[in-house]
Amino acid sequence: MPFIGNQPALSYTSFAKQDFTTSATTSYTLNNPVANENEIALFINFVRQEPTTAYTASGTTLTLTSATSASDDMYCVFLGKAVQTVNPPNNSVSNAMLSETITVANGGTGLTSGFKNGITEVDQWRLTADLTADANPISADLERNDSTGFGKIGTGMSVSSGIWTFPSTGLWKIEAFFTGIIASGDAQIIGYIRTYINSSPTDVTQAFIGSSGDYDSAMTSFLYNVTNTSTHQLTFRVSSIASGGVIRGNTGANETHFNFIRLGDSV
Repeated sequence: MPFIGNQPALSYTSFAKQDFTTSATTSYTLNNPVANENEIALFINFVRQEPTTAYTASGTTLTLTSATSASDDMYCVFLGKAVQTVNPPNNSVSNAMLSETITVANGGTGLTSGFKNGITEVDQWRLTADLTADANPISADLERNDSTGFGKIGTGMSVSSGIWTFPSTGLWKIEAFFTGIIASGDAQIIGYIRTYINSSPTDVTQAFIGSSGDYDSAMTSFLYNVTNTSTHQLTFRVSSIASGGVIRGNTGANETHFNFIRLGDSV
């Protein structure tokens, strides 16, 4: 017949178990009342006992045919008492039962590490010394942030001769923050994010620093669909630095710096 009202939540069933502290006795108390001994499975030293022959039960009273000793291991499973809940029992759900892989971040225990399609990599690097001339790419004086309190997720980026390599494929958000001083009478300094796919370079974003004679900063970002870590790489570059201009670097704080965030799987 049709169901009237809200559909009940799905229930999960597991059987209640009771462990006993044994001693030299034949009498024990059950946590849950039963009609007879056939409603429990009793195990002594991991061997299942035969109902009626090895034990009887009624209500909360369990009576053994032979007394146990203090060194025995004894427990029972209540076959007549199923515990229902709208939540699955602990440790009962595996990755194969889910449409998405649920994991524990930072290498924790449980299922796998991090959410599938979720953030499994976050890294941050910075320029540690000033640049006073154009750089294509920015290849020197780079370090991962080491300030107090800094943290990253995953393996992190690697860089060699200014070419950045990704630890895994995915959709990556790249953020570049350029801080500098324009030379007097100059128009601007331009910072770029440049992608390399199969060694073919493309300037995908630009950031313009344009306040002459004073500190200024500019930020740009790009969503990079990295489908192959061997062919998809990245550089940062700056141009139009006139005499007296500078791109600021600092080993103790972020001035010119770069963020790398893996947002999810490749698309």
